[in-house]
Amino acid sequence: MNTLVRLAVAALLASAAACGDGGAPADGKTVVRVGHFPNVTHAQGLVAHNLSRAGKGWFEERLGPDVRVEWFVYNAGPSAMEALLAGSLDLTYVGPSPAINAHVKSKGTDIRVVAGAARGGAALVVQGDGRITKPADFKGKKVATPQLGNTQDVACRAWLAQNGFKVTQTGGDVLVLPTQNPDQLALFQTGDLDAVWTVEPWVSRLEREAGGKVFLDEPDTVTTVLVASAKFLETQPELAKKFVKAHEELTKWIVEKPEEAHRTLRAELVEETHKDMPAELLTQCWPRLRFDTSLDASAFESFVKAAQSAGFLPDAGDLSRLVQVP
Repeated sequence: MNTLVRLAVAALLASAAACGDGGAPADGKTVVRVGHFPNVTHAQGLVAHNLSRAGKGWFEERLGPDVRVEWFVYNAGPSAMEALLAGSLDLTYVGPSPAINAHVKSKGTDIRVVAGAARGGAALVVQGDGRITKPADFKGKKVATPQLGNTQDVACRAWLAQNGFKVTQTGGDVLVLPTQNPDQLALFQTGDLDAVWTVEPWVSRLEREAGGKVFLDEPDTVTTVLVASAKFLETQPELAKKFVKAHEELTKWIVEKPEEAHRTLRAELVEETHKDMPAELLTQCWPRLRFDTSLDASAFESFVKAAQSAGFLPDAGDLSRLVQVP
């Protein structure tokens, strides 16, 4: 029995050494753990992830031979931020609202927004049968969002509140249902959902495959930012600086070479969702997006106000440390 215990402890220690905490694993390389979603609004993550699969890593080539990038895929912001707060991620592409929530939850100590990534690409889509033609028509209806507390969920609840509806997490005048994007489409097709507030490519899929109509578009709203853990910035400042610079270069490449970006992005979506994204679908949703790495700290104040009107973040605290460019 003692021998078995010693072997188990040795195995655990070996595993811990191999995995590390953003440090050097068994192969001696520094591991950078990065998250993203299978959404077109996370184009930089999708493109870079696919290039890593092909052995042509965009970030790897710019971070150096002693660095390995590990990619992790999430459905929506809250789950990605939970992983970052738990120390399982170093950076992630995420919406601004979950980033603010995590910043507040950690009392401003753990989360930093280091770059912008995308604007636009989010919309409120309603059934095309005319059941909703004006804001008042949402009373008693069911509206889906990707996940409770994510950027579209907060935007939806805030917009409904602004239009005089009482909305709670379990009901109210309008029932807001956090639902994963693939399930949103299926429920919308059967008519079980009256509307969906989501992001591309799901906005265009709801239009093309379920006859949905865009009721409200958000062309200039910040949709995606690049977030890092404060620990990563503190312990790996040069690596963080290189990563952000590589992210800026990748964003420029995506803007300047959309056809190549489309091919790479579609290939990664097949890997992650096991479904092909038609080229014409990507062409339809691309104009709704603007890939931009700039940061406007004041924009986060508006997200806080939206979250508060939706019943989140009663005390947002100090946001002065939220934005930190390496």
